[in-house]
Amino acid sequence: MKLVVLGGGGFRVPLVFGALLRDTAERRVTEVVLHDTDPARLAVVQQVLAAQAEAGAATRPADLPPPAVTATTDLDAALPGADFVFSAMRVGGLEGRTADERIALDLGLLGQETTGPGGVGYGLRTVPVALDVARRVQRLAPDAWVINFTNPAGLVTQAMQTVLGDRVVGICDSPLGLATRAAGALGHPLDELEIDYAGLNHLGWLTALRHDGRDLLPGLLADDAALGGIEEGQLFGTDWLRSLGALPNEYLFYYYCTREAIAQIRGARETRGEFLAGQQADFYAAVAADPGAAWQRWDAVRRERNATYMQETRDGGDAGTHERAEADVEGGGYEGVALALMAAIARDEPARLILNVRNGDTVACLPPDAVVEVPCRVDASGPAPLPVSPLPGHALGLVQQVKAVDELVVAAVTQGSAALAVQAFALHPLVDSVGVARELLAAYGRRLPEHYAGLR
Repeated sequence: MKLVVLGGGGFRVPLVFGALLRDTAERRVTEVVLHDTDPARLAVVQQVLAAQAEAGAATRPADLPPPAVTATTDLDAALPGADFVFSAMRVGGLEGRTADERIALDLGLLGQETTGPGGVGYGLRTVPVALDVARRVQRLAPDAWVINFTNPAGLVTQAMQTVLGDRVVGICDSPLGLATRAAGALGHPLDELEIDYAGLNHLGWLTALRHDGRDLLPGLLADDAALGGIEEGQLFGTDWLRSLGALPNEYLFYYYCTREAIAQIRGARETRGEFLAGQQADFYAAVAADPGAAWQRWDAVRRERNATYMQETRDGGDAGTHERAEADVEGGGYEGVALALMAAIARDEPARLILNVRNGDTVACLPPDAVVEVPCRVDASGPAPLPVSPLPGHALGLVQQVKAVDELVVAAVTQGSAALAVQAFALHPLVDSVGVARELLAAYGRRLPEHYAGLR
């Protein structure tokens, strides 16, 4: 099979390639095409993948060569014949991410790349590119499935579905990590349990974990030691989780502890985007200068990057300061979801995964075409959402409001409307003023004019 990776010069591409190297099934990905707009980054990632394949050669059957890897800056040349297209683009690069953080912070708001005003700004510049990609896939690879990891993942998946329908599926590793940690605290492998999880990308709740029909989550919520031993207990505090009666996705920290998050981010020496910009500039330059150390350097940088992920959520708040668990530092996660999704579709190997898919009637009180994040059963026909419990009122209200913002972002882009873009900013629950919403859009236009010129 042929896999095209959009954002193929990105730092996390070796995680996906590692999953492909571990796949020894007869029907597997044998050809990988990396696409990126930056040829220098493409060249570095190719060097890392070559070293990665060589490092893993001893554990791979001798008659099973690794996938062939090519790279191109020409999307139309990359797409023909693709079975799967993996989208991990970052429109605007890390300069765009630092803008998402700093523009909001300068106005006293949360500065985060996917949640709050930063997510709206990110979406406004990403949706035009995602729609263009979708139209090209429709023309050049009409039978391909698109696996979207481009953030804001739910919003971008919904935009691409307007062109490609259900053949676009969004993935994220946050729900899987949450469910895995909860199952581990209960002493069960995750595949023994039925997961009841619902919401949007970066805005969901685990409301039940069932074993043979019995919900085990209340027992976890009642156990101080077990609950306090997992990331969510340390992040939100055990009392708040018991009050909710559910385990929220880690990104809900930005809604439940907004003031603390803003204070932590503003008090840091640099934002996450600024840290990554410096780290990645050093990494790409170092590998270009010394290709022989490509794999070792990438792995060391990966660990540092994972250890500092969402650091502001672990430096304060009700639960105090804590370190990230070693399993989370080691793990990626989304690449395993992507491989399981491809295997289920291409080889008809049924799987249960938490995915971003069209709602239908799965989450009550949301439009049928809304993209939601829910457990799905996946086989050769694609994902089918599984039944989920109704969200409680406080959660449903938040989901409805954020989904309305997603829809405004897509409408603003397709109509080229600055007025709708202002609405999207103003109606987000983490933006507290229409005047500030206007300032946000104006600031984006000044800092990244090439990405917002289409809004008038």
